Amino acid sequence: MESYLKENFGGVKAKHSSDEALGRWRSVVGVVKNPTRRFRFTANLDKRSEAAAMKRSNQEKLRVAVLVSKAALQFIHGLPPQAEYTVPADVAAAGFGVCAEEMSSVVESHDIKRLKAHGGVEGVLSKLSTSASDGLPASADKLAARQELFGVNRFAEAEARSFWVFVWEALQDMTLMILAACALVSLLVGIATEGWPHGAHDGLGIVASILLVVFVTATSDYRQSLQFKDLDKEKKKITVQVTRSGFRQKLSIYDLLAGDIVHLSIGDQVPADGLFVSGFSLLINESSLTGESEPVAVHADNPFLLSGTKVQDGSCKMLVTTVGMRTQWGKLMATLSEGGDDETPLQVKLNGVATIIGKIGLAFAVVTFAVLTQSLFWRKISDGSYFSWSGDDALELLEFFAIAVTIVVVAVPEGLPLAVTLSLAFAMKKMMNDKALVRHLAACETMGSATSICSDKTGTLTTNHMTVVKACICGKVKDVSSSSETKTLPTELPSSVVAMLLQSIFNNTGGDVVLNQDGKREILGTPTETAILEFGLSLGGDFAAVRKASTLVKVEPFNSAKKRMGVVIQLPGGALRAHCKGASEIILASCAKYLDEHGNVAPLDGATLDHLKATIDSFANEALRTLCLAYIDVDGGFSASDQIPMDGYTCIGIVGIKDPVRPGVKESVAICRSAGITVRMVTGDNINTAKAIARECGILTEGGVAIEGPDFKVKGEEELHELIPKIQVMARSSPLDKHTLVKHLRTTFDEVVAVTGDGTNDAPALHEADIGLAMGIAGTEVAKESADVIILDDNFSTIVTVAKWGRSVYINIQKFVQFQLTVNVVALIVNFSSACLIGSAPLTAVQLLWVNMIMDTLGALALATEPPNNELMKRTPVGRKGNFISNVMWRNIMGQAIYQFLVIWYLQAEGKWLFGIEGDNSDLVLNTIIFNCFVFCQVFNEVSSREMERINVFEGILDNNVFAAVLGSTVVFQFIIIQFLGDFANTTPLTFTQWIASIFIGFIGMPIAVVVKMVPVDSA
Repeated sequence: MESYLKENFGGVKAKHSSDEALGRWRSVVGVVKNPTRRFRFTANLDKRSEAAAMKRSNQEKLRVAVLVSKAALQFIHGLPPQAEYTVPADVAAAGFGVCAEEMSSVVESHDIKRLKAHGGVEGVLSKLSTSASDGLPASADKLAARQELFGVNRFAEAEARSFWVFVWEALQDMTLMILAACALVSLLVGIATEGWPHGAHDGLGIVASILLVVFVTATSDYRQSLQFKDLDKEKKKITVQVTRSGFRQKLSIYDLLAGDIVHLSIGDQVPADGLFVSGFSLLINESSLTGESEPVAVHADNPFLLSGTKVQDGSCKMLVTTVGMRTQWGKLMATLSEGGDDETPLQVKLNGVATIIGKIGLAFAVVTFAVLTQSLFWRKISDGSYFSWSGDDALELLEFFAIAVTIVVVAVPEGLPLAVTLSLAFAMKKMMNDKALVRHLAACETMGSATSICSDKTGTLTTNHMTVVKACICGKVKDVSSSSETKTLPTELPSSVVAMLLQSIFNNTGGDVVLNQDGKREILGTPTETAILEFGLSLGGDFAAVRKASTLVKVEPFNSAKKRMGVVIQLPGGALRAHCKGASEIILASCAKYLDEHGNVAPLDGATLDHLKATIDSFANEALRTLCLAYIDVDGGFSASDQIPMDGYTCIGIVGIKDPVRPGVKESVAICRSAGITVRMVTGDNINTAKAIARECGILTEGGVAIEGPDFKVKGEEELHELIPKIQVMARSSPLDKHTLVKHLRTTFDEVVAVTGDGTNDAPALHEADIGLAMGIAGTEVAKESADVIILDDNFSTIVTVAKWGRSVYINIQKFVQFQLTVNVVALIVNFSSACLIGSAPLTAVQLLWVNMIMDTLGALALATEPPNNELMKRTPVGRKGNFISNVMWRNIMGQAIYQFLVIWYLQAEGKWLFGIEGDNSDLVLNTIIFNCFVFCQVFNEVSSREMERINVFEGILDNNVFAAVLGSTVVFQFIIIQFLGDFANTTPLTFTQWIASIFIGFIGMPIAVVVKMVPVDSA
């Protein structure tokens, strides 16, 4: 079976599957009982084709628009604006000078000529009644009017489906429809021959069973859909920095309105169509909208920003002009949302299992019907009545057909692929509570197979709450861990050095110091920027005053490849100065001078350089992050298009930033090690800082290797093959180094790799990894979009929780498959063999439908929703090549199936003698006992299936309320069916002794399961 599954259903990967692979398995599946339900959680390939066509159309539109705007620029400079546009009356009455349709057209078509006609960006700001510095006024009435005219920033989504839609879909099952037709015929024939109500019992019994199956199935599916809806809401929680009423604040992108001023930085997604107001070095990646990978430079001459594109470099202030479905991104998202997510490998594999068993079941059903029909014909021939057919004969033939159809119902495990979705939905909901947001279904099951985790240090292994605790300025090391020490530092340093230090801190930053709505000072930016700005403020610096004293000429934001950021400022006298900061050893290597203890610029001699390097190592060995600050005076001929100088700097000082290890990380790393998962730290930090933190976390062990990215990069293939298994820490790594490491682990060593990332440059590694884990707090939107799971609290311990849930999903599905295949095998063989040897089937259509519900919907609910336990993290990972239906499962299936088959056959042969059954209805009593024993065998087998290898199956059974509820309701319903619904279910009430015997026979399956588990098999 495993080889057949790999050949026909193995092409679908956890991510980046080709449309050809997704289409191939669908064609192999062929005819299914209920395609609407079976393919509900699979990708809609037609809708995806539509979205791809829309992207190609966008690409062509934008290409033409750019060419036209470039041509227009050559002619319109200096021309007076053309007043062609007429403001609609309702827009003018509301106080605006331009309508939504006009702005949508201008921005989407990159029409620089029409933009000039509106007075450029300044003119549009005025016409939209907004301010570049203060943003929109926060008046509720004015915001409501703006929303009415310009729309909301939301995309059209499919309406939530009601419960009755799921009922209708459950009714689409082909076999249930055939059974419903059988029930109708049975009703008509039964009433015609036996009258009402006795003649209607069989038909009504089938109808009631069908309705029960449909409503239980629909309820399960509806609950699943609600869980996915809740998760979709969480996925869409994206916030941006916006200025309103003069205050910077975080706002959901769905609350943005035309006229809002949005602050964008590297890694952000452009939340709406808009215009560039101000900024530096802005590069926009438009590939998500157009498919073009080449970034576009956006500036005053090309100010157009399109929704859904990404900030690849730089930062800016943007004026929102068009929102929601008026943007191309809105239209594209509406189409893409209908395309759905890719199906997961496990869903596809179980579709394969269902297909194989379905074909076998269909063959058994045809043969069973043929054998039962033949026995009826032989009986008619032997008693000479083959020309005389009564209503009873017709009903008997109909019952045979219903049994054959019901065998197909039982044999085709339609619930197998849906059990995966049920388990994944359950796990995703629970993981959400554990601070992990799963973006792609497949990530849940893949994480259970992970063999390696490549983790960032900052914010994942550490708390990301940073403070400057040490500083080396003018060659002297100072402890500044307390506020009193920081305040006295300026008195110990020359005033010129303090001024230069504050100028560097406040100008060369990606952060900001603002007043919030409560009038309190607030520092915005990354934790590193926040720590340095806090240090500058503690020195007595005035952020606003220092910024006003000079003018920014050029900004190069922090780049994880260069490990530095820089600015060029114009001083009051007109002179230019560049400031840079970044990785200490890299910035120090760019310095030729330093500020001595008197505040004078002195050459950086060998002794001073050694002292500074020793200081960096000393800070790093104390697990401090180190940053070096430096400056250089630039020639007057420098322009904003020139590169900021790379060397010749004067070192201002070195700061040591403390970022404590998160509580619980060491224990989590130990859990990973016991689970067979290798944890590697991949960081851009200094190697000594990385090693100190790695030892504290338990990552760097005896015999483990710590290496720097530049050294890793120059290794040959043979060296890498020997080195990579030993690497536990990679410091000063670039995004390319991380990508190379991940690629080698996946391809050369066939590992299943999970990778964490937060920056824009981490996107390639997150994309390459089997499971990309983005940070929810520190992560950029680009990183989050490339990831499969978002770690909402940025905590490594949450990653371990995700791995545990992943293993739980995988094993829960295995438990359910084991349970369902056991019922399949027994029900098929019992009915088939009975039909062949006795000429009648012991289990009727109604009874088989009830059994089908126990093993399908209720079984999935019970076993696929088991919560994880700590034992899961003591097993070795499945890895990439593990067989899903393992030898352990086959052993358990065959052991239980043989026992159940022997019991039922013995009861059929000797049951009357064993229970002392006599009289006219002895056959009915015996068949009722057989049915009861069969159901209780499944009940106790369900309990045994909670553990595939462990003996103790009762541990934690009461912790799973769903399991207990399913088991309890199964027993209650079975009692009602036997004792009170005999006319409909072809049963008769049993005595107390017969009940005890039935339960005991079912219970015996549990000690047999224990014995079977002791039989050693290869676990592959």
